[in-house]
Amino acid sequence: MKKLTALALVLILPFMLFAQGGSESAADDGTIRIALIIENTIDDKGWCQSMHDGITQAIAEMPDKKIEYSYSEKMLPVDAGSIARQYVAEGYDLIIAHGAQYKNLVLEMAEEYPDVSFAFGTSSEIGPANVFTYMPESEETGYINGLIAGTDTKVNIVGLVGPVDSGDAARYNRGYVLGVQSVNPEAKILVAHTGSFSDYVKSSEVATSQLGNGADILTGSSQQAIGALRATAESPVAMWVGQDLAQLTTEEGKAKCIAASAYNYAAVVKELVNKVENGVLGGECIPMNFANGGFIFDYNPDLKAEWVSPELEALINETIESFKADPEGTLADWADVDYSTL
Repeated sequence: MKKLTALALVLILPFMLFAQGGSESAADDGTIRIALIIENTIDDKGWCQSMHDGITQAIAEMPDKKIEYSYSEKMLPVDAGSIARQYVAEGYDLIIAHGAQYKNLVLEMAEEYPDVSFAFGTSSEIGPANVFTYMPESEETGYINGLIAGTDTKVNIVGLVGPVDSGDAARYNRGYVLGVQSVNPEAKILVAHTGSFSDYVKSSEVATSQLGNGADILTGSSQQAIGALRATAESPVAMWVGQDLAQLTTEEGKAKCIAASAYNYAAVVKELVNKVENGVLGGECIPMNFANGGFIFDYNPDLKAEWVSPELEALINETIESFKADPEGTLADWADVDYSTL
């Protein structure tokens, strides 16, 4: 349900920072009003939580700016239009529809309200003058996790539970394949897609099938991956490499998730706020990568000693530095990965 006013947000979400000043727009008192529309929830340990956390982090890291933030959860694209129009009516300056499924809605709204800034992702498209896109170049994070899986597998079989084969999920998955192959070209990589970003049950079923076929290290992206992590937790031997830092702190992740990467959407949000504040409402794609602080990587402190050798850690550090030095060319061939040849 949408949180309607700044007062209600303060009462419900006391940890968040909000500006004073009622419903005046940025043009009136300098306040930037941000609205987030998501299809799942802000605590899904995946896609939606990462954007919500990024916004709250960005607010905390820009104390000199007056920012007001609201969000709407469980918004299917068919339902999101009325909420978006309400945000426009209330004077919001930036409306982030977090998911490529909202693309058509955003483009329609942007044409209808040319003075409001909209953003959606993941997409590498360049949109209209009042639409931003953002694209995690997640082949980088997939590659890092592939290094771990390819090195640590005991049986030379690893698994990949994908949502759909598009967008940043496709980039992550293929980066993972490249990472595994770079350290273990003999490894068999099991790849399957659930067809959904949020179907925990199907994700669990796919993971169970891959575990049954011998895989001992799995990964997956988007919020649906939690189902696969839970299935992995039931295995006496299988381990997990994660695509969200929140997975390190779940009950299952504490025992099974060796390491995880995460999208640092704060980097995107801060850039969006600065651009909107300076009158740039869109027409740009904002990339996310290790070079611009768009990615975070960390280990599970309880599992690192057993599963990450000094040699593997050195390789990971060297690889991340190479990404930072050449963000556009290091994995330029990620799209050439052909699952049918695995």
